[in-house]
Amino acid sequence: MAGHVQTVLGAVPPESLGPTLMHEHVLCDITPPALRQASAHRPELLQPITLVSRYDIDYGRHPHAGKTVMLDRELAVAELGMFRAEGGATMVEMTIGGLAPDPEGLVEVSRRSGVQLVMGCGQYVEDFQDPANHARSVEDFADEMITAMRHGAWGTEVRAGIIGEIGCSAPWTALERRVMAGAVLAQQETGAALTIHPGVHPDQPAEIIAFLRAHGGHIPRTIIDHVDRTIFDDDRLFALADTGCILEFDLFGYEHAYWSFAPINMPNDGTRIDTIRKLLDRGHTEQIVISQDICRLTRLRHYGGHGYGHIFRNIIPFMRERGFSQAELDAMLVETPRRLLTLPG
Repeated sequence: MAGHVQTVLGAVPPESLGPTLMHEHVLCDITPPALRQASAHRPELLQPITLVSRYDIDYGRHPHAGKTVMLDRELAVAELGMFRAEGGATMVEMTIGGLAPDPEGLVEVSRRSGVQLVMGCGQYVEDFQDPANHARSVEDFADEMITAMRHGAWGTEVRAGIIGEIGCSAPWTALERRVMAGAVLAQQETGAALTIHPGVHPDQPAEIIAFLRAHGGHIPRTIIDHVDRTIFDDDRLFALADTGCILEFDLFGYEHAYWSFAPINMPNDGTRIDTIRKLLDRGHTEQIVISQDICRLTRLRHYGGHGYGHIFRNIIPFMRERGFSQAELDAMLVETPRRLLTLPG
């Protein structure tokens, strides 16, 4: 594996990656457990997604237990086929413990679509985890992730190629801290990049970085996800960038101000682009990656959404119109992902 990128189909040379999205979901079930349980008694939570209902279901003000179930391999193959035709080559697939990971399904989808998939490992936020995890030790979580990287994940022989997205809530729970400590041990053992889902609080990325430093994490190979829904002021943003970590703007295509998980105003794609421009002008060109974090049916092309190719169809042209250079685009989509996903010797 050293010097290569581990995909679900095996190790590949880094130069084969091409344009890469660092945070997507292809096969997953991200339905909150309480909502999934409620849907058994409330059929309106599983209403069909139609042209009439699609926008309201996507908007998120009214709960829907079916939109976050993405387990159809045929649909995934079709959606990834469009992504490939639109210029994409590789995705990092972040479906981990608590989100119904399907490694063998990813193998089939990757083989049939021609899109390279790098699979994550670890555990999502506490609310989604198996209650049995409360009895597990830091070392047990670390062993799970190391095994996923070296032998295979979730009882299969399909290997992960990155650690994460390790889930954090705000406030951060004791169980989530144990998982994170295990992830640091796994990073130390394997050299893999570590990608982290922070809670929705502007100070939690800094709290996570402090924890990683105290436990021996490798900050330049650590990605803080969802920056675009977490930090809204330049002081915190620049302080985070100055730590040397990777900043991931991964909600491109999400254009609603309403965010059902926290009382914040979500930015639109134009605001994301302006924020990235500030970071580039400040010299952080090698610390930025972008993606869309698609994890609901209503964001797929087959359901009237923007699909995995949105960045290639719309955002890259938008960025060029705003003065982004080809070198800057290549850094975000090719060079930094390649560096992060290449496993060290």
